[in-house]
Amino acid sequence: MRRALPALGLAAVLALGGCSGAGDDPQEAAAPGTASSGPAAPTTSAPADPDQPTGWGPTEGELAQARALVADWDAAQLAGQVIVGRFQGYDAAEAAAMVRDLHLSGLCVTSGNVVDAAQVRELNAAVSEAVAAGGRTFPAILGVDQEGGVVSHLRGIATEFPSFAHAGPAVARGRPGREVVRRAAEATGLELRDLGFTWVFAPVADVTVGAADPTIGTRSPSTDPALAAAAVGAAVTGYNDAGVVSTTKHFPGHGSVTADSHESLPVLGRTAEELAATDLPPFEAAVEAEAPAVMIGHLDVEAIDPGVPSSLSGPVYDFLREDVGFEGVTITDSLGMGAVMGREKPAVTALNAGADLLLMPPDTRNTHAVVTAAIESGEVTRERAEDAAAMVVALQMWQARVAGEVEVPANVVELAGEASRELDAAY
Repeated sequence: MRRALPALGLAAVLALGGCSGAGDDPQEAAAPGTASSGPAAPTTSAPADPDQPTGWGPTEGELAQARALVADWDAAQLAGQVIVGRFQGYDAAEAAAMVRDLHLSGLCVTSGNVVDAAQVRELNAAVSEAVAAGGRTFPAILGVDQEGGVVSHLRGIATEFPSFAHAGPAVARGRPGREVVRRAAEATGLELRDLGFTWVFAPVADVTVGAADPTIGTRSPSTDPALAAAAVGAAVTGYNDAGVVSTTKHFPGHGSVTADSHESLPVLGRTAEELAATDLPPFEAAVEAEAPAVMIGHLDVEAIDPGVPSSLSGPVYDFLREDVGFEGVTITDSLGMGAVMGREKPAVTALNAGADLLLMPPDTRNTHAVVTAAIESGEVTRERAEDAAAMVVALQMWQARVAGEVEVPANVVELAGEASRELDAAY
């Protein structure tokens, strides 16, 4: 659990704040900075009931076990465990070597890393072996943007699902429609597991405004917050049922901005009341469905922390935890995107702000060196680094446990095809 703070309304937060990105920057500045306080370190005492679930996946016992494990790690190991790396090309051995050398939690696989199903399985197996070779007994993070529709990095390899825009009309039909969405997510998750993946960077929880939205569009389940919330809740449940880690994104909502965060920092100018009514319901539904991870978008959220990318903003992470009630793993959107490129040490800033995972920095090796140095110097406190790493380790323990309980059916491709057709018919 996180630090015990009094509940913060959005007005109080105002007072405080006063796997798919593109772009590569060969350097991330390593100049010294000042660490923020960040979330306080949890205690490592054994929980009274180790079998008590946390509400986001792992049990209290798994979380305590993870905390005890990372307490013995050095700075380089801690830094690696909070980074999901990127690599260029298709070479499984090269990817595995980077994960092994830098102690990475894992990799985000993109279409640029994919040839065919056999190569994907080989790649994922090599990375998994690299994690195990370092003495880690929990799975690697092997994630992919496989939302359905236009964002499907395994096109031609995994079953093609319609865009998530089909989920809104489906859930409008009530319980049967929600079950169609749940089955689609479950089938997607099982098929990804069959290919060796442990994470999926979905579902999209953004409520789109329609044609003025250049980034999300049909990736969003609906223009209606209530329908979007129902769709996201059903999808999170389906992914959980499949034993794959889902990533609800892009908090606090990318669907109303008119700029693309791949290129620049969009301004989310909605008032506190508008955010609560429109953008937050799908994220609240995800929390209710026990979402294991939430991705923080790169947005200038004027109602919370104006001028600061939300992925780098302590008040935004505080708001997610204290007001929305999310207790699981927080992950940045890709740090290789234009909204945060060129900023001074964005990985360190994000970690100090409250991120548990840093997704796809533009230069993985350099970022690992920067974060390692920050932990060693105290710019990122040892407590903050251990807290983040332990959250990630505990979630991977959960993934291993649930995957062990849920077998991937031999006819998973056939089942995925049926689920895809059901969702398509619901539009």
